[in-house]
Amino acid sequence: MPELPEVESVRAGLARHLTGRRVADVEILDPRPLRRQDGGPEAFAQALRGRVITGAARRGKFLWLPLDDGRALSAHLGMSGQLLVRGTAAPAAAAAPGAPLSPPGESPPDLTATRAPSLVRDLSSHPRHLRIRLLLAPRPGDSPGGAALDLVDQRMLGGMRVTELVPTLDGAPGGQGSPEPLVPADAAHIARDLLDPALDWAAAVARARSSRRAIKTVLLDQGIISGIGNIYADEGLWHGGVHGSRRTCALSRQAVERVLRATGGVMERALAVGGTSFDALYVDAEGAPGYFARSLAVYGRAGRECRRCGATLRSEVIGGRSHTSCPRCQRRARDARMTRAGRPL
Repeated sequence: MPELPEVESVRAGLARHLTGRRVADVEILDPRPLRRQDGGPEAFAQALRGRVITGAARRGKFLWLPLDDGRALSAHLGMSGQLLVRGTAAPAAAAAPGAPLSPPGESPPDLTATRAPSLVRDLSSHPRHLRIRLLLAPRPGDSPGGAALDLVDQRMLGGMRVTELVPTLDGAPGGQGSPEPLVPADAAHIARDLLDPALDWAAAVARARSSRRAIKTVLLDQGIISGIGNIYADEGLWHGGVHGSRRTCALSRQAVERVLRATGGVMERALAVGGTSFDALYVDAEGAPGYFARSLAVYGRAGRECRRCGATLRSEVIGGRSHTSCPRCQRRARDARMTRAGRPL
C-alpha cells in the first residue's frame, strides 16, 4: 500500500496540475470505488460538475481536493489506486532549493541532470482498470484530447467521495497543502503524521507509550501516528535500533521518540526521490515511480547482510504483519540491555 512519501508525491503533482481547474464532466466506468458516497454515483457526479478544485491536501495516507463550494473530493488509494493527471498544460517546474536565480533576460539553468530519472507508466487514453474520470474544462496548452483526472485501481480497495469539511480538533491546518483548519469528515479520526509541522511530538510519544502492543503494531496505527506502513515502520525501527516486538509501554520516552524521529527522517529521504516503487502500481500523478527502494536498509532484504553490522537480517510476523530486522542491532525484549541508569531502552 502506498505510504506517506508515495501519497505526498501524488498530492504534490495534483496540486501542480489541478489547482484552479474546473470539472466539466464526470465519467463513471465502474461505480464500486464510490461505495461510500452518500447518494451513490449520480450524487457524486452532480456534486463535481462545474466545481473548481482549489488545491490538494494530505494527512497521512489520506488525500483530498478542496472544492470552491466548501466541500472536498476525498480519496484513499488503498492497495493499488492511482490518481493520474493527463493532458494538462505542463506546469512551470519549481526551482531546486538553493538554486541561483537567473539574471533578467537570461534563460534559467538546465537542471535536468540533477533530477531522478523519470519512467512514465501507462498514460494511454484508456488505461487498464480505469474506474472514474473527471474531465477538466479546457485551457490553452492542454493536449488536443483534453485534460482529465483518472482514478485507476486494479484491486479497488480504495475509493473516492465528495464530503463535507469539518474543523480540526486542535485548530491547526488540516494537513500538508491545506492552510485551512479543516479536514474531510471521513478523515477526522486520522492522527497527524511525522512530517506535519503541527504535530505535537510530546503528545504523540505519550500516546504511543500508553499502548501495551508491540511498537511495530503501534507505528501502523493511524490513530496514533498516520502515514506509516510496513516499509517505513521496518526502516524506522532499524534506524532507531529497536526491535518491532518490543512493547511500547516498556520502552523509554527517549527510545520511542528516537524511533519516531528516525521514521520521519527515512520518509523525508524517500520523499526526495518520489517514494518507494516496486512495480507499476506505485506511481505519482504523472505516472512516474519513486526510487527509494535502492536505499532500503531492511525492508525486503531478509536473508541479506545488515548494512550496519553485517549480521543476517531476519523476517518474522508481528501482529499479522511481516517484520524484517537485524538480530544484532535490534535486540528482542529478553535480550535488550539496560542503560547505565537502569532504564529500559
